Amino acid sequence: MTTVVDTGRMPPFALGAAQIADPYPVYRRYLATDPVHRQQRHDGADTWYVFGYDDVSAVLSDRRYGRRGPGGGSAVPIPARYAALHDVVTNWLVFLDPPRHTALRSKVAGHFAQARVTPLRPRIEALVDGLLTGLAGRPVVDLVADFAAPLPILVIADLLGVPAAQHRWLRRHAVALQQANTSHRGDGFPAADRAARELSDFFAAQAERRGRTDADDLVAHLLAAGLTGVELASTCIHLLTAGHETTTNLLAKSVLALLRHPDVHAELSAVPEAMPPAVEELIRYDSPVQMVRRRARQDVALGGRHIDAGSTVVLVLGSANRDPARFPDPDRLDIHRDTTRHTGFGIGIHYCVGAHLARLEAEIGLAGLLRRLPRLSLAEHPVPYADDLVFHGPSRLLVHPGSR
Repeated sequence: MTTVVDTGRMPPFALGAAQIADPYPVYRRYLATDPVHRQQRHDGADTWYVFGYDDVSAVLSDRRYGRRGPGGGSAVPIPARYAALHDVVTNWLVFLDPPRHTALRSKVAGHFAQARVTPLRPRIEALVDGLLTGLAGRPVVDLVADFAAPLPILVIADLLGVPAAQHRWLRRHAVALQQANTSHRGDGFPAADRAARELSDFFAAQAERRGRTDADDLVAHLLAAGLTGVELASTCIHLLTAGHETTTNLLAKSVLALLRHPDVHAELSAVPEAMPPAVEELIRYDSPVQMVRRRARQDVALGGRHIDAGSTVVLVLGSANRDPARFPDPDRLDIHRDTTRHTGFGIGIHYCVGAHLARLEAEIGLAGLLRRLPRLSLAEHPVPYADDLVFHGPSRLLVHPGSR
């Protein structure tokens, strides 16, 4: 376990198990008293936690910060013995710096532009209706396992041209891969490494088949764009896992927020056309990704603090989205507020490439739930959360579907 020494105005930043579900009171204390908070590891290196909106957005837009430090190296601390996981993750778009990031994003981003995503609406609506039909007549359902998790897997698998018979297999491996985020427990890396190896083999085989056919799916398009070998497999795995986990948490936490705010629930049920701006507010209110990391590529000043080149900078997106200097009365769920430039999808060159698709899935999924299950209610208190502040959300969400 890494030892940290407090060198700031507050104790070392940490969240206990009871605070994972609602980290915002802790964020609020740091935002008010030590918004650029320094912690020093046992090796003497600094990690800075950044809580304020202006500072977070400044770092996300500043080329003096990157995924790698001034000396290069890996953007992710994966032990060398987990070679499959290391090879896959270090080739993910989100962990690359320019110029390689620029080149790869130019080959991927167009496939997730709004003009490409909007025509998917009928297919996503059909998937939502199918999942909700499967919940009918059951007294209690886990909305994570039975709805929020399957939906994005089904959508991205459709785009990748993966047969329906493989969807459950993809879900299991996507979940296993995400265990690398909780590797502090000691068991995350081995499971994630096995999943990375099997997913790499799977997408390599998919790419080989596309080379012998005239398929018109995302794998075929990425192959035609010049992605080969580990780059293509890594990109497909990244699209699968990142799109799956973030949208799952967005859906689950949005449902939870609506159940806890019956006035907003009632308004969206009565005025479904208000759903698009509501989704933006739900993302701001409880972001599915709470933290991202950068490295200082040179000595910089931030929030009145001096940050040495090579230091790790943790941007607390969830705190930035609750900063009252940017969003007045930030702890109130207000679907009519101006959410412009919330940090839920990031800012700058790493702005989420799948943001349009995530929005559409959330809009259609939530609208379907409100329409088909208007008497939905919680069946478990408290709601258990996964031990993860990167991909942040309930590990399960037991609900009573109710009857129409």
